[in-house]
Amino acid sequence: MIRLFKVKEKQRELAENANGGPPVKKQSAGELRLHKDICELNLPKSCAITFPNGKDDLMNFEVSIRPDEGYYLGGTFLFSFQVSPIYPHEAPKVKCKTKVYHPNIDLEGNVCLNILREDWKPVLNINTIIYGLYHLFTEPNYEDPLNHDAAAVLRDNPKIFETNVRRAMAGGYVGQTFFPRCV
Repeated sequence: MIRLFKVKEKQRELAENANGGPPVKKQSAGELRLHKDICELNLPKSCAITFPNGKDDLMNFEVSIRPDEGYYLGGTFLFSFQVSPIYPHEAPKVKCKTKVYHPNIDLEGNVCLNILREDWKPVLNINTIIYGLYHLFTEPNYEDPLNHDAAAVLRDNPKIFETNVRRAMAGGYVGQTFFPRCV
């Protein structure tokens, strides 16, 4: 039996090698989709994306968010994204690299955003996640917290919460926890 696919694959490899360059690495479906998502990004001016490992490593990147309203106005918060090869069937892993006093982000950088967990669907994209993260800073949610102390203060006394956020962003202690400056 003739293996047509093997013959076609061999012809393709020979054609690629005839160009004088090394064979081109085949992109996974996740990489192709991520490339499309990144090309179609429509970020607000207060958000930026960088590739610390270079543009060849699309699956790992960082997003900085600088809220222009709310409690976190003027702060800069850095998030790392790790995207699985089976993206979009699995949500990216997102961590906050900036230590922040926030009800929906714990002190280890874990983020409580429903679309990163139970509400993830393959039709969602990177743009949606970034807008979701931005929304966490403009409208923190005390009803579904990771940092229960911050959530309780936000719920019970928003003025004290605002004071705590300002102190943390300026580089100071809230309770027994030190927060590096992020303004």
